Amino acid sequence: MDKKETILLDARLVSVIDNNAFGAELRNGHGFVAFFGRGDARRAAPGIGEETKVEMSPYDMSKGRLVINQER
Repeated sequence: MDKKETILLDARLVSVIDNNAFGAELRNGHGFVAFFGRGDARRAAPGIGEETKVEMSPYDMSKGRLVINQER
């Protein structure tokens, strides 16, 4: 069984890069690029300044996946 190591963090979106990528920042000021997941690209994009959850690898903190709330 292939187990993927990820951590779930709170982040704030600070800019739009393109339709599927956003500039984001953790509470400690660390900046990174947050992407939509494959199945989430058609969902409504969160707004700039909005708090969201991001799934990141502990081995690569330069990018993360937006975790879209299902109620949206």
